[in-house]
Parts: sequence; C-alpha cells; structure tokens
Amino acid sequence: MKSPKNWILAVICVALIAGAYYGWRLYAGTGLPAGIASGNGRIEATEIDVSTKASGRIREILVNEGDFVTAGQVLARMDTAQLEAQRRQAEAQLKRALISVDTAHSLVEQREAERTAAQATIAQRQAELDAAEKRLARSSQLVKTNAVSQQTVDDDRASEESSKAAVAAAQAQLAAAEAAIGSAKATVVDAEAAVDAARAAIESIVADIDDSTLVSPRDGRVQYRVAQPGEVLSAGGRVLNLVDLGDVYMTFFLPTAQAGRVEIGSEVRLVLDAIPQYVIPAKVSFVADVAQFTPKTVETEEERQKLMFRIKAQIPPELLRKYIRYVKTGLPGMAYVRLDPDAAWPASLSGNLAQ
Repeated sequence: MKSPKNWILAVICVALIAGAYYGWRLYAGTGLPAGIASGNGRIEATEIDVSTKASGRIREILVNEGDFVTAGQVLARMDTAQLEAQRRQAEAQLKRALISVDTAHSLVEQREAERTAAQATIAQRQAELDAAEKRLARSSQLVKTNAVSQQTVDDDRASEESSKAAVAAAQAQLAAAEAAIGSAKATVVDAEAAVDAARAAIESIVADIDDSTLVSPRDGRVQYRVAQPGEVLSAGGRVLNLVDLGDVYMTFFLPTAQAGRVEIGSEVRLVLDAIPQYVIPAKVSFVADVAQFTPKTVETEEERQKLMFRIKAQIPPELLRKYIRYVKTGLPGMAYVRLDPDAAWPASLSGNLAQ
C-alpha cells in the first residue's frame, strides 16, 4: 500500500493541474483574435398568430403543422351561416329602403301638384275678387241716382266679402301645400339615409364574411395548430401560429465591455451546433440599452462587468429565401461579432461561408 503522504502529494498535484487548467481557461481568453467577441444563443424568428376577428365556429383548417405558406394563402375558414343570414336580412332592408325613397319622391311630386293647384285657385279667387270689387264700385255710384236698388249694392258688397274670404282660403291652402312639400322632401332625405345605412350594414357584414376566411399575412411556416375544426372561438381566438422565415435572427449576450463596442450593422458570423461545418453571415440589428439583470445595491466595477446586454444578429432575407426549407428555429449555436471593423476573421470563420 502507498503511504498517506503519497496520496496527499497526488491530490495536491491534481489540484494544481486543475487550477492551472482553470486559470488558462479564465485568463487565456477564448482563442479569438482581438476585436472579435462571441456569445451563445439560439435561432429565433418572428412569430405570428392567425386569429379570428369575431367569435364563431371553425369550419375547416387547410394547412398542417410544418407546412410552408405564402402571403395571401387561405389557411382556414370560419362558419358564416349566421353572417349570410344577416346579409340577406340587410339586403331585404335595402330593398325596402329603396322603395321608400321612390314613395317619398312620389309624395313630393304630389305635394308640388297640390301647390300648383293652390296657386291656380288663388289666381281664380283673385279674379273673382277683382270682379266683385268692380261691381260694388259701379253699384255704389248708381244707387246715388236711383239707377239700382240698395239691395243690389248690398248683394255686391256681400259678393266682394265672399271673394276676399275665398282668396284668403286659397292662400292658406297654398301655404299648407308648401309645408307639405317640405315634409315630403324631409321624408326623401330620411329614406335615402335609410338606404345608406342598409348599404353600410351590408358592407360591414360582407367585411365580416371576408374576415372569416383566414389568410396568411406573409410567407412562413405553420408552427402550431392551436385550434381544430368544429371548435367555437371567441373574438381574437388563435387558430394557427406561423413563423416568419423571412425574419430570422440569433439572440446572444455580451458583457458590458464588449457590448459597448458593438455597432448596429456590425458583421456577425453564426455557427450552429447542428451544422458546425457551415458559417452563416449576419449583421447586428439590435443592441439592448438596458442590462438583462440589475446589479447589487453597491455597484462595484466587478459587478458592472457582470452585466449582460442582449444583441440580435439578423440573417439576410435573400439568404433565408435561398435556404427557406432548411431554416429551423430553436437551434443553438455561437455568434461571433466583429467589434473592430479592421479585425480579421480567423480561418475557422472564413471558410464554408453560406452564400
């Protein structure tokens, strides 16, 4: 058996070797040249929920999880039986309103005819009044010479008064006809407003029917079928979840000293764990202005160096379109960002660059 002293020496040697290795890993750096920083992250993409605008039952879903879809492609349809019934009701109301407009216009024409008749009656009554006044004037002169009797004068005076009353009645009839025309025109305006309201109701229902056909807002891939045909959803209920494969990026984190040197548009090289033999070019599209966690109450320099800032590296859309069927979200990997524009990429990040 070995002596305890030898065991102690062996343990000390192992500890020294481990400490040396840890120190080398801690102080020797990442092996990257100056001006290049790295961080790990995952491939992400913009997610889009395809939801219902109004409550209703799902009639059919035309795509499955994993399917590629294009902008404007029909993805699902909601049941529209109730909306179709509402549209037919609104169309019937429109027909009724159109008939009311025609009736109102006919009423206006009738009232205008009554006004014309009233004007003619006034002219007739005015002519009779003029004749009565002239007869009264003649008989009033003739009675002085006893050419006519006093009875004749009295009859002519009564005829004159009767004619005046007839003229006043005709004028009142004309005023009533004018008022009736105004009322009839108001009925026309009301009927035309009812037509506009019926048409607006139809347009609203048609828009709801159109919205019951759920289409893809952009190119992408179906990630989840959140609901199934036959389910009843409330307004805003999710039916599908899409991933926009034209907006793919990796989110990674860098400490304060390195994040402060990252510029928007800086070059990034991505290496995914699944395909380490390929290097994917990207550019910095976002640098967080707030650290991901709050330091302790007393901010020492050491604590400030522990702050991590979120950075997004955007993959070019034209490259994504070329390899659209190979794009998968959630893949882990490493992001290498060039802090110094003059820094040269190492050989491991220069070859097999995806183009």
